[in-house]
Amino acid sequence: MAAIMMIESLLAYAHTLAFLGLTVFLTSQTALCRPEWLNAAAVQRLAALGRWVHIFTWAVLLTGLARIHLGVKGATLWGQPLLHVKVTLFALMAFCIWRAHRLMAGWPRALAASGALPDATALRQARRWLMVGAHLMVLAPLAAVWLARGILAA
Repeated sequence: MAAIMMIESLLAYAHTLAFLGLTVFLTSQTALCRPEWLNAAAVQRLAALGRWVHIFTWAVLLTGLARIHLGVKGATLWGQPLLHVKVTLFALMAFCIWRAHRLMAGWPRALAASGALPDATALRQARRWLMVGAHLMVLAPLAAVWLARGILAA
């Protein structure tokens, strides 16, 4: 029993760390995505932060799936409505992040080719997508806490 609880604890720890890592890098990217702060170094930094956001988005997904399939409650969690809320929030958040990153994908190449920085409209669009994703991310822990406490259990 102690080994099972240790695995459960380590899975929860890994998932929390992944979520916190995503929060840090997404927040950093959102903060840097401002017209008044944009220069060549900022474009390169946005690209580097984007790679970390991508890594931690996958880490959140994979550690979450590991918790479902290797954790104490197991695959029975798929029957819980709040798990579906969490998955839907995650999917919407990941979509918003993906949209922002699609907008930003060409910025380093354009900078390298011509020295051109993205215009204020493109920055505002990318920032808006990042902000929507970040705000959706805030709701996931609430659903997680309710799920852990058996609120709205099926």
